[in-house]
Amino acid sequence: MRYVLLISLILVAGCDRVRSTTDKLFNRSEPVAQTAAPETEASETEAPEEPEAVAEPVQEAADIQPGWVGARQTIAGLGDPTVPGRWMETTLVSQERNGRVVVRKTGATAHVTLIPVAGDPGAGSRLSLEAMRALLAPIDELVELDVYSN
Repeated sequence: MRYVLLISLILVAGCDRVRSTTDKLFNRSEPVAQTAAPETEASETEAPEEPEAVAEPVQEAADIQPGWVGARQTIAGLGDPTVPGRWMETTLVSQERNGRVVVRKTGATAHVTLIPVAGDPGAGSRLSLEAMRALLAPIDELVELDVYSN
């Protein structure tokens, strides 16, 4: 029984709480000394090496733009019906991300992939055929949408 307990405690030996418990179990008055990693020999003239700073890549603000809070509005029409999937091409995003679109008139909702496109912010958006069907929107009309980023 004692060996099972010892093996169990060795498995989680990184915890100070376990160390203090083992000291009490084996009637040790002083905690066990921790062994340090072996030090490399260095001459007295050498300064201790400092870790090199890792240069982080600088990204433009558009690339690190997090999802927004609340809804953004757009007007969308049918995009290329030959491209499969549930997506929306829009100027509201600068990088591809998941989102949710809600038809303002009916409240119908669909989860889509938001795909960035070049253009003016008010240029409108294009929905895939599958997304239009999920929203029960007529494919020959423009639809007012609230767009939410995930």
